[in-house]
Amino acid sequence: MDDRILTAPARTFVEDLTRRFRPRIDELLERRRATQARFNAGARPDFLPDTAAVRSGDWKVGAIPADLQDRRVEITGPVDRKMIINALNCGANVFMADFEDASTPIWANMVEGQFNLASAVHRAREDRGVLGVSEIGNRHAEVAVYR
Repeated sequence: MDDRILTAPARTFVEDLTRRFRPRIDELLERRRATQARFNAGARPDFLPDTAAVRSGDWKVGAIPADLQDRRVEITGPVDRKMIINALNCGANVFMADFEDASTPIWANMVEGQFNLASAVHRAREDRGVLGVSEIGNRHAEVAVYR
């Protein structure tokens, strides 16, 4: 595990959060299992009644940030090293680094994905290919979105 991504104080913080909230996490996981059992039995999902005011309110989302205005060419993929290099070199305007659907969400993959993205963004590590040349070229995605 790379201490630059998950420092000792950060690990201690996560451990403390886990200890503090473990009962609530277990309760929510059990509730999720019960909800899934209801869906499996034919129940349909619906909005929570206590959020009706939000849905019926008079509100708007903020403007799209300038960096995300041009998403005509976007690539989405997992956060493994090879995918990040390919995504940054493909010429897309946006690379959506997918920590959810495109990645296996195990702890090691999540931490490694953070390291890979930090390395690419900060160019802290020069990736060398089979030919011994830098794999991250001059043309790279203009925006990286983390999901």
